[in-house]
Amino acid sequence: MPRPTAAQLVYGSCTVIFSTLAMLLLSQTSSGLGITVIALAALALGLLVAMTVPLPQAPGAEAPAGSPEPAPQEQPVSTTL
Repeated sequence: MPRPTAAQLVYGSCTVIFSTLAMLLLSQTSSGLGITVIALAALALGLLVAMTVPLPQAPGAEAPAGSPEPAPQEQPVSTTL
């Protein structure tokens, strides 16, 4: 399993912090169970965000087989009136 990149750590951490604060402020919960549920949901969301950040490709690495090929370059057409 590859190590997480700095971008993955930053995006995941920011997601956890901001989503926890937002959910706590919006729900106005004061029970321990509510805070636990919000914290677990924020951790799951942060993990999801961190794992969906694209990894940098090694130079010379080929694109996956399912990716579309780049469109061919169009040649300019000269017209005279």
